[in-house]
Amino acid sequence: MAIVKVEKAAWHPYFDRISKLIQSEGKQAEIEVDALNIGAQIEAEWLPLQGIVYDEKSNLVEVLCEGLDHLIYNPTEIYVDHTGTDLTSVEVTDKDGVKQIIRLREPVLLPAPGGA
Repeated sequence: MAIVKVEKAAWHPYFDRISKLIQSEGKQAEIEVDALNIGAQIEAEWLPLQGIVYDEKSNLVEVLCEGLDHLIYNPTEIYVDHTGTDLTSVEVTDKDGVKQIIRLREPVLLPAPGGA
């Protein structure tokens, strides 16, 4: 595991590159929101991930999952966790100190029905 801080100037190009990889790999995402006033809450459990983008004009990170468009306004810090070349999580902290953790995994492959 290698946890790395992504500097703000690199957010847009970093997520553009990651989104292209995510689309080709078919990742799933779990989104957890951690705040003092609500504790740790799961926003999404292992939905197909379509992409993560940073919009500089609106100053927001958008996590696009099947059936969910999760917006993180006014991010101040972004950390990513890589295992080898595989992105395993993204942690975004907003201006209010709320941490949003996006965990990534490969989809679970089930055996074919009736097959061994």
